[in-house]
Amino acid sequence: MARRAPRTLLLLLIVAAVVAVVRRRRQPERIAPGDPPSWPPLTDVAVAPGPEHSPVRAPGGAQTPPAWVAPEGGACPPGYPVKAKVQSGIFHEPGSPHYERTRPDRCYRDVAAAEADGLRAPRR
Repeated sequence: MARRAPRTLLLLLIVAAVVAVVRRRRQPERIAPGDPPSWPPLTDVAVAPGPEHSPVRAPGGAQTPPAWVAPEGGACPPGYPVKAKVQSGIFHEPGSPHYERTRPDRCYRDVAAAEADGLRAPRR
């Protein structure tokens, strides 16, 4: 039993050294603040369409209006009459029963644009 203790201790030291070496090799390279990045900078990146700008277009091409815009003061601006609630996934077009009381999250140009975004008309 007395001879076994030094062997066990030596084995534990060897295992600890191997684990330390493996952990050191797996750590990501530390970059000091101010060092230049090791990858090339992004150039000519296209921006995804959203409410604040028009969809990406070819240079020199005509800009199309966005499919939806954010409401202004709780009401839809002119040209975007379809009211939509994103959480429920429902849109209301002018003349529908709940159109007047709906406070929209988005305002769409037409029903087709709202349906293209995955929204549906109310069931009743």
